[in-house]
Amino acid sequence: MPIAYLGIDIAKRTFDVALLTQDGKPKHKSFANTKDGFEQLSIWLRQNFVTDLHACQEATGTYGDALARFLVAAGHRVSVVNPSAIRAFARTELSRTKTDKADAVRIARFCQMHQPAVWTPPTEEIAILQALVRRLEALRQMHLMEKQRQEGAPAPIHASVTAVLSVLAEQIAQVEQQIRDHVDRHPDLRDQSDLLQSIPGIGPATAATLLCELGDWSRFASARSAAAYVGLVPRVHESGTSVRGRSSLCKIGNGRLRKALYFPAMNAVRFNPVLKAMAQRLTALGKSKMAILGAAMRRLVHLAFGVLKSRKPFDPRIALPQGDPTIA
Repeated sequence: MPIAYLGIDIAKRTFDVALLTQDGKPKHKSFANTKDGFEQLSIWLRQNFVTDLHACQEATGTYGDALARFLVAAGHRVSVVNPSAIRAFARTELSRTKTDKADAVRIARFCQMHQPAVWTPPTEEIAILQALVRRLEALRQMHLMEKQRQEGAPAPIHASVTAVLSVLAEQIAQVEQQIRDHVDRHPDLRDQSDLLQSIPGIGPATAATLLCELGDWSRFASARSAAAYVGLVPRVHESGTSVRGRSSLCKIGNGRLRKALYFPAMNAVRFNPVLKAMAQRLTALGKSKMAILGAAMRRLVHLAFGVLKSRKPFDPRIALPQGDPTIA
């Protein structure tokens, strides 16, 4: 039987699907975003005589993880794509409708037309590390929000805010320790973390984020493809002979990693000899500070890819190039 395409629009409690089969007409169904709902989806697919399936859903935090794993375990191909790609696809179709049902159909058509890469579930140790790192990020955001409240808090609530800050600080310390313990318990993670931390500018927290958000580094064909996944390749704005817009980062990629690399890049251009030399060259070319910082973030990904692929610690004698490929 020819391949069928399944578009999945994920929400917290439910998910809508659109099934594209040989006749071209989409079939719709809504299910609960629970284990029972997954089983009902499996029955519905069998009722529609689907044996060869390529399912596609947007990367929407954790809401779709369990369903994606269920479909992979059932032997189906699954793609988890950047929501920006679906929005861009919707613009090409001049779409004016925004409903769960319409979104599911759009995702199915995107899957059929573009054949996105197949998603591979992370290993258990990576999945746990990812959960811990994202929890730490959430706790730090809550701590920052309470800290801002404390600055202008009226006297009656000052004690409450202070108490919440104390609890959050304690939780942050506990999760940081959990991350260190988890990395130490897994030799592969520990070795990779040590390699990443050999790069000046990358500390334990950034190393953990790189490992959990990028997962298996061997799936990237090159350092550039890894940087593209993070959204750190330049977007060139040129047209004809007269339009020469300023280049910028494309930002179609993993936003958590871009955020995690921002401050490490600021430190790296001061203390990492490779990035310091690159920053000096870009400054001499008249590049802006933000352009230099974007190039530094991209170069950190290149260096991280290099040490993990070679399984050798950072060596500035090897990393310093004759001509820097990251110059924007």
